[in-house]
Amino acid sequence: MEKHSLGRIKEAYEGVGRYAWAYDGMMANKSFFGRLAMRCLWGISEKNYPRFLRLAFGGIPAGFGGRLLEVPVGTGVLSLPEYQKLPQASVTCLDYSQEMLSAARERAEQMELAQVSFCQGDVGNLPFEDKSFDLVLSVNGFHVFPNKSKAYIETWRMLRRGGIFCGCMYVRGENHITDLFVRQFCQRHELFCPPYETAESLKRRLEGLYEQVELSLVGSFAGFVCRK
Repeated sequence: MEKHSLGRIKEAYEGVGRYAWAYDGMMANKSFFGRLAMRCLWGISEKNYPRFLRLAFGGIPAGFGGRLLEVPVGTGVLSLPEYQKLPQASVTCLDYSQEMLSAARERAEQMELAQVSFCQGDVGNLPFEDKSFDLVLSVNGFHVFPNKSKAYIETWRMLRRGGIFCGCMYVRGENHITDLFVRQFCQRHELFCPPYETAESLKRRLEGLYEQVELSLVGSFAGFVCRK
């Protein structure tokens, strides 16, 4: 049973937000320690990091010009550069943490991304009407969400028929070092919330919701592209 409170998750991510430079260095694979963390803790080397990005964003069609919801946006270090390629899209970025939103908003302003807007909200109770988006993107989000069942239903609810749900998440069972790190550090600090999907359980879960499901792995992450 998922017992973690949203308030405590918010507090944890506000803490991460105060050290956004370290978070960004790891996720963007740019700093020395970031590259070391990605390789040793997540099983993603410099060589296969481009594959990680393709899995995370490969579900967004080239030249996409529809309505896109990203949840959670975090600091936007990974996704905002992708939105530079989509000037015709209408992008809404949601996060529970105001710290993360502030960092992402500042980055978007620096990049002059006029088509991107931001809002604070809970993925378990999204503040939008049914079928409001053509594409929902979730990069490294579902292993964080305290109520995953609601998150799956809410992201599905957001999509029009034929819409795309894509992104990536941590899955257990692919790398014992990663699994240990998640249990002993991420989970203890309530940065991640169990239960976690395996590649097999994630595929079954998505196939129960979507007409088409593609799933791929790199390191301890599963990338997915689903069509409603």
